[in-house]
This record gives sequence, structure tokens and C-alpha cells, in this order.
Amino acid sequence: MQEVEVDGDVAPASVSREGYSTTTGPETLVDSGTNYDWARLVLVFGDWPLTDENVRLMVEWMREENGPDNWWNRNNPLNNGYGSGGGSGLGSYDTLVTAAEYAASNLKKRSFYAGIVAGLEAGTSADATARAIWASPWASSHYGNGAWWSTAPVPVVAAPASAWGR
Repeated sequence: MQEVEVDGDVAPASVSREGYSTTTGPETLVDSGTNYDWARLVLVFGDWPLTDENVRLMVEWMREENGPDNWWNRNNPLNNGYGSGGGSGLGSYDTLVTAAEYAASNLKKRSFYAGIVAGLEAGTSADATARAIWASPWASSHYGNGAWWSTAPVPVVAAPASAWGR
């Protein structure tokens, strides 16, 4: 057994504890490759919080646009016209990563999507953000002003690796 004696007037050394945090990055999401990962990818590219409410809103929105079983249809899960070659939302992207970048960019750059962006920035209510989507010009049907919008759980479905550019 060893003992160490320290003079009573010696001050303890200050200890620096560096913190750390993690963030979900695009490569992690692409590697997993599900509809929930694509929803998170849009949020990452938009610099919006990755809250459960935001992810729920995104996968519900994707389901309304393409259905859960082929959400990656034309690599355009939200039927976004911006940058897809299809102004009415019927265009396609080379990969789902490109689609996520354009979806986030379109929402942020158009003033008529300000309500959607505010909802995503808050990240607290999928229902309130959905109402902003219905009120926006994203879909000419306005999703029946919510009558056609389902809040039932969305199954987790992986897209083919080729849709991700793999």
C-alpha cells in the first residue's frame, strides 16, 4: 500500500472537462437508408431540429405524396418541383440525397412556405406544421384541407441502395 501526503496549503489543480456532442450526419442516414432517414436528412439540410414531431411530420408528408411502400418514387419523396425538372412535382432527382437538399432549399427560399419553415424550426407540433402545409401551395389539392392526411404510424421502409446513389 502506498500513501501520499500533500501539504495542506496546496490548492487542488483545476480540471477541465471538455464536453462533446454528436449530430446525425448525411452519411449515417444514407447508410441506414429508410424513409425515416430521408426525413431526417431533409431536416439536417434545412438546419431544423431532429425532433420526433418533425420526423413524424416529414414521414406523414412523404406518405401523402408517394405512399409508404414506394416513398422513393422517382427519387422525389415529396414530389418537389424545384430542381427536379418537373415544375408540377413530377420530376426526378439523381439520388435521394439530392432530393433532400432540394426539398430543404425549396422550403427555405420561398416566402409562401414560411409557415412550414416556422413549424419545422419550432419542432414541437407535427399537427400545426401539417396545417401550414395544407394552407401552402405545395399541393394544389391542399390535401383536402387535411381530410386526406393520415396521422396513423408510418412503417419504416428502406429504399433500394441505387436510390441513394450506391
